[in-house]
Amino acid sequence: MMNYQLTLRSILERGERLFPKKEIVSRTASGIFRYTYAAYGQRTRRLSSALASLGVKRGERVATFAWNHHRHLEAYFAIPCMGAVLHTINIRLSPEHIAYIVNHAEDSILLVDEDLLPVIEKVHDQLSTIRAYVIMTDKPELPETALRPVYSYEQLLEQGDPCYAYPEDIDENAPMGMCYTSATTGNPKGVVYSHRGVFLHSMVFGMADTVGLSENDTTMPIVPMFHANAWGIPFTSVWLGSKQVLPGPAPTPAVLLDLIQQEKVTLAAGVPTVWLGILKGLEEGQYDISSLRAVLCGGAAAPRGMIKAYEETHGIPFIHGYGMTETTPLAISSRLKSYQRSLSQDEVLTIRSKQGILVPGLEMRIVGQNGDVAWDGEEMGELLLRGPWIASEYYNDHRSAEAFVDGWLHTGDVAVIDEEGIVKLVDRTKDLIKSGGEWISSVDLENALMAHPAVFEASVVGIPHPKWDERPVAFVVLKAANRESVEKQELLDFLKGQFAKWWLPDDVVFLEEIPKTSVGKFMKRSLREQYKDHLVSSVQ
Repeated sequence: MMNYQLTLRSILERGERLFPKKEIVSRTASGIFRYTYAAYGQRTRRLSSALASLGVKRGERVATFAWNHHRHLEAYFAIPCMGAVLHTINIRLSPEHIAYIVNHAEDSILLVDEDLLPVIEKVHDQLSTIRAYVIMTDKPELPETALRPVYSYEQLLEQGDPCYAYPEDIDENAPMGMCYTSATTGNPKGVVYSHRGVFLHSMVFGMADTVGLSENDTTMPIVPMFHANAWGIPFTSVWLGSKQVLPGPAPTPAVLLDLIQQEKVTLAAGVPTVWLGILKGLEEGQYDISSLRAVLCGGAAAPRGMIKAYEETHGIPFIHGYGMTETTPLAISSRLKSYQRSLSQDEVLTIRSKQGILVPGLEMRIVGQNGDVAWDGEEMGELLLRGPWIASEYYNDHRSAEAFVDGWLHTGDVAVIDEEGIVKLVDRTKDLIKSGGEWISSVDLENALMAHPAVFEASVVGIPHPKWDERPVAFVVLKAANRESVEKQELLDFLKGQFAKWWLPDDVVFLEEIPKTSVGKFMKRSLREQYKDHLVSSVQ
């Protein structure tokens, strides 16, 4: 059998050669930019050539600080295909963390969007390894900036070679990219992706029993390209020749809905807070989103009520997925088995609201206090994963020993698994609420609250209690029309029939907005800190 190396070069070449007429649509600061895969391939090769002229060598890290647009997509292949390493930086991190990860990764070149220049300018004097900045802008001239030396992305491409030949001797296990994931405490942790891992992940992403992405699709990754490879959607889309729609800088629900309607998007991906915003946009405006064959949701457990709204109200299948930065990211996907399609709507919704079954190619364990848990849907344990696209360590970080043990990634997620092999996340280990020696799932309470028709968002956290150690407190954002009419007792009564009395929150706090992380997840750590004395003071 031929020792064929699984690298990104073959993915790019297939896309540009077999689908030269297919389209990429990019929303930029100045409007909509359209071009074909043939033109995309030429611009990508020009970028590789330009980076080589700047002295980029194999194994060097080249960073991006950018929104989801065509230039970022060009960097997705131009950097790894020449043998360098694509380092996508989270644009919403604090300045301190941005400086830390650039220096820790030892990035040599930084590609940055013009509107994000102020963020980099704040920390540029702390960036010890950057030797050049490349500004991505629609304008012909470079903006005024304190960065030095600085180059125009478009001018560099004009000088680049559209026929730049990629090396054929890159090892499939060589790093192609990296992304830093936020740590609970301390600095972010670097995750390195290999060519082989991304190649196999892209293959699985196209399988009918996972996401089923195909050439027929028009994809729109709402999930940021700076986070976990945009869930692998750009790589798979190029490989299979899918039309791509990139939503550009700071997209609002209205912008996203307009793009779905205008470009006939068939598959879009984002976190639950994004899909809640889209639902709100659908309530406030008239949009035709019938082109969607599915929405893909991950990053956190999706509320049952939201899934029901998409599937029953709007007739759009809802694909629940699970993954982490460390898993490239797809690891678990919620799809009905053939004999489950005849179940009642309520039973189907119950399955849809779980994370699903392990995708082909990976191995999984769920380990509790007494070893692997029973497949009964009740016994809880920590989810462990391993496989060809699961990270094996953090980049130059002593914390690897805590997360990677005997070849298994310890995810920090608590889950149960039923007799069908369907996984349901119960909570993060740090978010489980221990009250009087018993565990309470914040996720189950959140999902139940968000099924109430007046609730827009809900987050539940454990707050210190003088008697019970911790007690749950619910933080709720009501829909605008219900903010004067719904009181906390109505929500507590709504939960009474669903949970044991001792599970019910001790209080419901109404907020204008729940704080969120840089990738749209609820920032429970902030709520716990801000309200740490809430119950103590209330019982005194």
